[in-house]
Amino acid sequence: MRTDNIAIVGMGALGLLFGGELAENHEGHTAFVMDPERAGRHRKDRYVINGREVSYTIETPEEFLENGKADVILVGVKFPTLNEALDLIAPLAHEDTVFVSMLNGISSERIIAERFGADNVIYTVSQGMDAQREGAEIVYSKHGELIIGVPHGADQKLRERLAGIDELFERCKVPHTLEPEILYRLWCKFMLNVGINQTCMVYDSDYAGVTRPGSEEYAMNVAAMREVAALGQAEGIPLGEKEINQYLDIIASLDPSATPSMGQDRRQKRPSEVDMFAGEVIALGRKHDIKTPANEFLYRRVKEIEATYNS
Repeated sequence: MRTDNIAIVGMGALGLLFGGELAENHEGHTAFVMDPERAGRHRKDRYVINGREVSYTIETPEEFLENGKADVILVGVKFPTLNEALDLIAPLAHEDTVFVSMLNGISSERIIAERFGADNVIYTVSQGMDAQREGAEIVYSKHGELIIGVPHGADQKLRERLAGIDELFERCKVPHTLEPEILYRLWCKFMLNVGINQTCMVYDSDYAGVTRPGSEEYAMNVAAMREVAALGQAEGIPLGEKEINQYLDIIASLDPSATPSMGQDRRQKRPSEVDMFAGEVIALGRKHDIKTPANEFLYRRVKEIEATYNS
């Protein structure tokens, strides 16, 4: 598998943390790719990660293609802009381009596969980070890692591509773990994000607030996670109280004063990923005739909050 040309789309916390390591350590051509307007704006930014100033190559698709098409594309945008990002990078892809999607949720791999082929998509979970982004500065106490894998039944071609990404990440010092049960792990993280992300946004809370037993925030967080566990079981994914407790323990290990991406979205008045979380849960609930009142409440409240941004 070739890894000469690497494109990274998205300069949020995930893109900068994991894409930045590729940009710093890969010996081939690596660039953050964006449209000309964004490129012109972001080239003026001074990026600082935990007090360390960094500088990365930023290119438009046309500039990137001067070195050839992309062998690997790392996708780190927010869900509301995924389709726009895929339109942007489509000219960069050849028939063997491998996509690594760092998005939260359980749908981005499917969306990318429908467009570029299932044999070109590595399933990925980002886990264990508490990065907070303010402008061009990122601060974290835990960097986290990428969990990568392919579903059971994947053909040899995709398994070879997984091995190629593993080797690339190892060489470029990207923290990662190979996961044989990647769909299970994807659903576990989905369950956590549905609870923690949405609850933090709705209650404008940090991690400490939504994990404090006895609080309304804690009750809502766990209720939303339990709805995902029920849906996971209906989809053949063994989720239950054990996984809920394990992932609450992960949150307890992070900076208690930090807040996840949707909490940051509220404070910076950005569109959130609620459709990828509660929206997906509600749709699956209808599919399996499973009630999802906690997520219906969270969905409604997030939409109400977002509606105030321009008022």
